[in-house]
Amino acid sequence: MKRMFLSFAIAAMGVSMALAQSQVQKSTLPGVTNFAQVETTVACAGATTPAAVAGIKKMGFASIINLRLATEPGADIDAEAAAAKAAGINFIHIPFNGSAPDPAVADRFMEAITKPGNQPAFIHCASGNRAAAMWMIKRGLIDKWDNDRASEEATQLGLTSPALKTFALDYIKAHKK
Repeated sequence: MKRMFLSFAIAAMGVSMALAQSQVQKSTLPGVTNFAQVETTVACAGATTPAAVAGIKKMGFASIINLRLATEPGADIDAEAAAAKAAGINFIHIPFNGSAPDPAVADRFMEAITKPGNQPAFIHCASGNRAAAMWMIKRGLIDKWDNDRASEEATQLGLTSPALKTFALDYIKAHKK
């Protein structure tokens, strides 16, 4: 009986530690909408102004991965890239159309997020929806999280689109080793 209780207690501690390690924290950063951070590993956010880049760098992020299409209202890719260069932060632009998700874009994201020197990463789109979907893919494939856990965190980070969630799950399934 004592062994069973001890085993249960150890399992419960492991689950609570895993949950504590992946807590999503929402905060405010001037020039950034829907800022949500997981530990010091990643932040997912919505629209981000070039003026916010210096603050992102001060928070310790090594890279900005911008998933916005250049044609989106308010997306100023060139100005954000210039601000990133001036701040000394890696800038990666991977245009991701949430209405027509392309696995090739997820391939590029996976390459960027796993490249040495790009973490911690600040990932953003217009609302945080596409950013959270891409992070969910990373959690499933690189961190080997199960789909439920990756999905829960992605929801906390801003994933609201059922179509993007399905895309992420399908991509994970197709690329699991």
